[in-house]
Amino acid sequence: MRRARIYHRGREVWAALSADEAVLELADGSFVPVSEAQWLPPVVPGATIFALGLNYADHSAELGFKAPAEPLVFLKGHRTFLGHRGASPRPADANQMHPECELVAIIGKPARRVGRAQALSYVSGYTVACDYAIREYLENYYRPNLRVKNRDATTPLGPWIVDAADVGDPQSLALETRVNGTVVQAGNTSGMVFDVATLIEYLSGFMTLSPGDMILTGTPHGVHFVAGGDEVVCEIAGVGRLVNFVEGVG
Repeated sequence: MRRARIYHRGREVWAALSADEAVLELADGSFVPVSEAQWLPPVVPGATIFALGLNYADHSAELGFKAPAEPLVFLKGHRTFLGHRGASPRPADANQMHPECELVAIIGKPARRVGRAQALSYVSGYTVACDYAIREYLENYYRPNLRVKNRDATTPLGPWIVDAADVGDPQSLALETRVNGTVVQAGNTSGMVFDVATLIEYLSGFMTLSPGDMILTGTPHGVHFVAGGDEVVCEIAGVGRLVNFVEGVG
């Protein structure tokens, strides 16, 4: 099943995507054409959002670093997220803003001290993120600061959450970013330094993960700077195609 969070008749609701991907069905039995949906990021209020730095070896090499010895985790605020087909602002003083396509794992039940072998059973679903980085604001590559990864509306998310059972192996998914139709980033989740199961084991080893918590799992190589007016598409096989527009600001 694929579920989306949308704005409908003055309220935020969850809806299920039809088999033909033409309409979204609401809990009350009504339908909303996909083409008319007002998309919201599929984030559960109160969830903790984790993100990984340098979790693909080829991206680490691209930036001139060795792959990390342990997960480099930082947190993201809720206002960083926006829905499918939304517009992300490009700051006037930023010439080095680039998209990062990422697989997102969503926790489905409380997890505490979970072993790697059982970790994927705690995942309820997956979605796609475009986690923009703004290099001018970077303090250092190992600890992204607030201005790099927590600016309002600079992490498109969605369009929907796909049930984990429908995705299968999260470590064999092709992912790609296109800017104005040109491929600027291509890779596979098999390239993660720390796979989804290892990340859940690591995080749950010192804190309790709750239903709705999300883990943005990092991005492969392919740094491409965007400009106002660009269309950015992040796509992960079997999970979704996330569209975003870059909005120049003065």
